[in-house]
Amino acid sequence: MTLGQLVRKPLGTAQRGYGATGRLDRWWAPPWTIAAGLAFFVVYSLFSAFIWTQFLGVPYDYDGYVSPLFAIHSQPAFLPAWLSPAILLIWIPLGFRVTCYYGRRAGYRAYLADPPACAVGEPTVHRRFALESRLPFSLMNAHRYFLYLALIPATIGWIDAVSSFAQEGSLRIGLGGILLLAESVFLSLYILSCHSVRHFAGGRIDCYSCSANHRARHGIWQRLSDLNRYHGLWFWASLVFIIVCDLYVRALALGLVVDPAVRF
Repeated sequence: MTLGQLVRKPLGTAQRGYGATGRLDRWWAPPWTIAAGLAFFVVYSLFSAFIWTQFLGVPYDYDGYVSPLFAIHSQPAFLPAWLSPAILLIWIPLGFRVTCYYGRRAGYRAYLADPPACAVGEPTVHRRFALESRLPFSLMNAHRYFLYLALIPATIGWIDAVSSFAQEGSLRIGLGGILLLAESVFLSLYILSCHSVRHFAGGRIDCYSCSANHRARHGIWQRLSDLNRYHGLWFWASLVFIIVCDLYVRALALGLVVDPAVRF
């Protein structure tokens, strides 16, 4: 028996053919919105990381504020001047988002139409869909490794956010610092609400009540499960704030806005 025979999808009861459905609502709105949002984030991130500074000369840091897209703050000597230092780490958050359970579900619905919505027909090419056993979809299985790597830029982001409040030996509470702090909070909530984090905390246990250690892990698992209910919200909130913070730092560097701040 071939792999194609093993994984061939059952026909089901939905109408066949892409977009075929008896639904009368705007079922196409969510996948189209997700497709546009994810595409904008990827295109903007690549533009900001590799074009805005390297070719247009717009700095990614200003007066103690550093764009969250640039965890590496300076140009390493081994990189050519025309290549942005963002290349060293930007692939980590992109890979983490694309392979996360919410991100892959959104991507499958938005870009692969597999399926585009409940009770809506798929393209006929999906009849022999090989699940995530073949490239490039087998890369989805690397999600938990992207999770471990994502802690690196997330930690640097927290350091940058906290450091932005201390400038020239005084405490500065500015809009830029608040935005960077909010971005770090939302990113942390997104990471902590990850399904893999829940499994790491409470998985591979047959009896939660058999020991104090297992009961403690069960309590942590419950708290993470509460966060997981809003995993999609944290996904989009962290994504939006990354772009907002980057735009704000760029606007400050260009002199388009003045950071409102209180110093102590």
